[in-house]
Amino acid sequence: MEATFNSLAYILLFITLSLSLISLWKPHKVIEQISLWSTFLAFASLSLALIWRGIYTGRVPFATLYEFTLLFAWGILLLFFIITLRNIKPTLLVALVAFLEIVILSYGGTLSSEARPLMPALQSVWLELHVLTAIIAYGAFGLSFCLGVLYLIKERAGDGGPGKSLPSLGKLDNLLHWSVVVGFPFLTLVIITGAIWAEEVWGRWWGWDPKETWALITWLIYAGYLHARKTYGWQGKKAAIMAIAGFLAVLFTLFGVSLLLPGIHSYV
Repeated sequence: MEATFNSLAYILLFITLSLSLISLWKPHKVIEQISLWSTFLAFASLSLALIWRGIYTGRVPFATLYEFTLLFAWGILLLFFIITLRNIKPTLLVALVAFLEIVILSYGGTLSSEARPLMPALQSVWLELHVLTAIIAYGAFGLSFCLGVLYLIKERAGDGGPGKSLPSLGKLDNLLHWSVVVGFPFLTLVIITGAIWAEEVWGRWWGWDPKETWALITWLIYAGYLHARKTYGWQGKKAAIMAIAGFLAVLFTLFGVSLLLPGIHSYV
């Protein structure tokens, strides 16, 4: 059943992307609504896949890179729907989110989905909090990445072409800032809970493991974004580029480190 729900989510996201691209070419309210509902159904299907895996394994599904990839995709969709509650759902944003989800789930499909019991080192409430805060943080940063891309498109295209249906530059900048403000405290909690868990398991708070180091680099990028905005009034294009760079650091922390710089934090 888990594979069925995952496949259904994948198909629905392809439908969302296709309908969004059609709507960009020839705007149509009904098509836009269907694409949004398709995204919601994909989110529901992915949720059911995670619930089913949790029931099957008897634990929260976060022990492998495959499981965290599903949670990562789920978190981005969660934050996307939170922002749509603010009546912000331009077609191009829907298309970007769907494309990002397809890329993440495609990568997840290349990983081993074998269900394994939790190792003793992973049986900790601090690790559960660590993963929960990471889902929210990385979901918010995934959304900020999409908003940063939209900002650059809007700035270049103005009110014509793909920029026609987008909110104003000021609105996009504020939404981007909102998503980083949401994600940054949770990223801080990711590092804190991870340090507590590390002390509990390995007897030390910090060891400059590659995963720890890149988590800190990611934190510094977003801290720099917030500091530059508050102190120097950085907005617009510079802010969008920093948000994009921050999310690339997130992706490297999650996937690049595990593949290229394996350490004691590496998923399997």
